[in-house]
Amino acid sequence: MNLGGPDSLGAVRPFLFNLFSDREIIRLGPSFMQKPLAYLISSLRHRKTEGYYQLIGGKSPILEITTAQARALEDGLNDPRSATHEPVKVYIGMRYWRPLIEDVVPLIHQEGVRRLIVLGLYPHYSVATTGSSLSKLNRVIAGLPIEIFPISSWFDHPLYIDSLVERIQRGIRSFTRHPGPGTVDREQKVHVLFSAHSLPRKFIDEGDPYVDQIKATIRKVTEKIDITWDLAYQSKSGPVEWLEPSTENMIEELAKKGVRKLLAVPISFVSDHIETLYEIDILYKSMAAALGIRLERAESLNTSPMFIAALGDIVKKGVKEAGWS
Repeated sequence: MNLGGPDSLGAVRPFLFNLFSDREIIRLGPSFMQKPLAYLISSLRHRKTEGYYQLIGGKSPILEITTAQARALEDGLNDPRSATHEPVKVYIGMRYWRPLIEDVVPLIHQEGVRRLIVLGLYPHYSVATTGSSLSKLNRVIAGLPIEIFPISSWFDHPLYIDSLVERIQRGIRSFTRHPGPGTVDREQKVHVLFSAHSLPRKFIDEGDPYVDQIKATIRKVTEKIDITWDLAYQSKSGPVEWLEPSTENMIEELAKKGVRKLLAVPISFVSDHIETLYEIDILYKSMAAALGIRLERAESLNTSPMFIAALGDIVKKGVKEAGWS
């Protein structure tokens, strides 16, 4: 399961409508006003958002990347050397754009699947991501003879940690391979900025484990690699109180402290999409340059072999925990 993203500029408006219609993550007035207000917001925002997508190729690459991840995972799980004994098929279900969870579940049922490991491509649990997707799945699957075993988070899985460490190390080396302008002190150590997707502060106040799990991931990473680092949050929208500090504010603070080499690590994302390709690569990089900072981004995990191996191990452990092996 993943968030999904518009596969064309024409899909931006309905994608935004689906997103803002989800009352579990965004409450827009009384319940009967949720969809009318979602329609209004998507109508007001879609032109501006389309402009962002135009800058990254006119669509989100998340479906292509998730499809490649699914194929790689399926191939790995069906490898004769794998510990999985029964044939495995990997399906993709998106929360806010096609292929939608509600469209995929009937297909799964028609194809005779009766046991389903549900793996959210969100390492860190939040009611706004994994929670919302599981709620949708449970509503859609109700009454069908399909047994599900959900995997709600995997923020500290050893291979996931190793795949992050590998990306960070590669990102740090990129500063040496491509030294950049002479204004940057080549001897200065690279500072790491973990940038996670923001959430309304009230979710955390109500017990959402998202921030604690993000920090646990960073602790595991820093046990394996010697870095100086900070954590910030990106992609907030709307008038409610969001997690702080924002990535924009943190970049400004780091500039004041004299940081000149900054590696942004998209800690809560496992594939490229608008938050990495536009926000970090274009918006934040430009902002950092204006402040005298050279900002580079660690590559997203995408189809990193080590990351795919992590997903495979997570699934195998889920099968055993469910008692299906």
